[in-house]
Amino acid sequence: MEIPGDLNPARGRETLARAQVLKRSWPFFLDLCVAGIGLACFYGVVRIATYWFGHAQPEITISLSPRALPLYAFYSVVRIGLAYALSLVFAVGYGYLAAYSRRLEALMIAGLDILQSIPVLSFLPGVMLAMVALFPTRQIGVEMGAILLIFTGQVWNMAFSFYSSIKSIPRELNEAATIYRFSRLQRLVQLELPYAAIGLVWNSMVSVAGGWFFLMACEMFVLGPRDFRLPGLGSYLQTAAGTGDGVAIAWGLAVMVAIIVATDQLIWRPVIGWSDKFKFEQVESGARVRSPILRMLRQSTALRELSGKTLAPLNERVYHWLAERRSRRIEALAAEAGGEELKARRRQWEFTLLRGWALVLVAVAVIYSAGHAVMLLRTVTGEQFLLILKGAGATFLRVNLSLLLAAAWTIPAGVAIGFNPRLARIAQPVAQIAASVPATALFPVLLLALVRVGGGLGIGSIALMLLGTQWYILFNVIAGAMAIPTDLREVATLFRFTRWQRWKTLILPGIFPYLITGMVTASGGAWNASIVAEYFRLKNQTLQTLGLGAQISAATDAGQFQILLLATIVMALMVVTINRLVWRPLYRLGETRYKLEG
Repeated sequence: MEIPGDLNPARGRETLARAQVLKRSWPFFLDLCVAGIGLACFYGVVRIATYWFGHAQPEITISLSPRALPLYAFYSVVRIGLAYALSLVFAVGYGYLAAYSRRLEALMIAGLDILQSIPVLSFLPGVMLAMVALFPTRQIGVEMGAILLIFTGQVWNMAFSFYSSIKSIPRELNEAATIYRFSRLQRLVQLELPYAAIGLVWNSMVSVAGGWFFLMACEMFVLGPRDFRLPGLGSYLQTAAGTGDGVAIAWGLAVMVAIIVATDQLIWRPVIGWSDKFKFEQVESGARVRSPILRMLRQSTALRELSGKTLAPLNERVYHWLAERRSRRIEALAAEAGGEELKARRRQWEFTLLRGWALVLVAVAVIYSAGHAVMLLRTVTGEQFLLILKGAGATFLRVNLSLLLAAAWTIPAGVAIGFNPRLARIAQPVAQIAASVPATALFPVLLLALVRVGGGLGIGSIALMLLGTQWYILFNVIAGAMAIPTDLREVATLFRFTRWQRWKTLILPGIFPYLITGMVTASGGAWNASIVAEYFRLKNQTLQTLGLGAQISAATDAGQFQILLLATIVMALMVVTINRLVWRPLYRLGETRYKLEG
């Protein structure tokens, strides 16, 4: 009589032995994967360095063959990755300084309002000519120019997000950090960055999506008589769209979608699962974002040993040294209380003198630049100025209409995704793909359809603005919904709130700071997107409609820097005025009335 397999002791021991062997070999396999990724990154750095530090290539022909796509995709991913790393460092530093400097806060936020409203093409002449002048004989000059242009399309919403998160940290957390005498570094690492992690992660995703959106404008453009083009997915798609090659567009979009899906699964999904632990709540949520990649990394023996035996002791030593240094400083101040007042006055006088010299230098630079700008603007005729004002009014209407249409669907959709992790696992990758695919690559099909029904570029430009800016609102609303504490949601369920009461009392106040950040950055993104929405090349034809974006693009192509400067100034003034009258008061309301604290 044969014993069944599940009751056979010999087979049971054999199965257990196999499971133990597999359990012991799995971490070793993970370590091999980590080592392989490290070697691949090293080879990529060598390949990029060899190409960048080679001689500059005056004319590059973009091949539409699918065989060229792997190398083009590699170059574009490197550019976007470096631009994102630069954006992250800048956003944290800029947001931190703006949040804690009372004297510079208003000026820095005003500067952020202006910079995020300036289109990429307005940065293009100065950035590209400066980089080429720094490296006249090397390819790295043009590459650094393209990376900085992508940086200008990624960084501003991240800076706004980090600034808004610092301003909305609950009072009791700040008081606890003060009681425990956290140093500035310790406060940044253990309080401010963790609290801002969720918003920063989701804004990072939409920033990278914005980088893909403007990739076509950053890798291939005309500046007066010079034609700049770099091998990459953006230049591939722009060349395919300009020639009307539908097969090449399909190949380029397929590769881009594959990269976006791989990025979502290998990077964003693990980062979202990791940042979920920084959610400010007193009751742990039962539904957590899960990531197989994050679970694999946590099971890696090499990474666990590196964290436990190197990083953790190093952090403890650094924090211990900072605490001792702070204690010695306090004791020294107490012991030298008599002479410290004189030293403080001397330091204050030296700081005032240094600040005065700095202001003088800045004033001289501003006056010098303003003088040259005035001389340049004197060549603008009255007819051109009137046309710019009409274009500003038309673009203003398109921007606000696209914002209303975007908010109408992104707010309920973002709340649903943020509240439902199962839905987020499906909707978040789809949204990431849709946000990252350059609408300019799909615009020829949309534009031809609109022309057939009689819409034209006037309506098509609104559709393109909507495709490029709605994701700022969606991703910020998702981050705000995910940041709402689980205990507050359980209280709303316990007291049986109606749907209207839930939205009025819990959801809208909870997502309010994130929503305002999304609306501000979406507004700036819509103004920025006008340069490609109102001026488009299709099959060797240039289609344009009345608007500031069209005038900026046309002036860039023709090398009319006086028109480019005046249109940029008008756009910046309009955006700053709107921010001062509308968004700034709403920001202050989010920092006071809708701040989450006990």
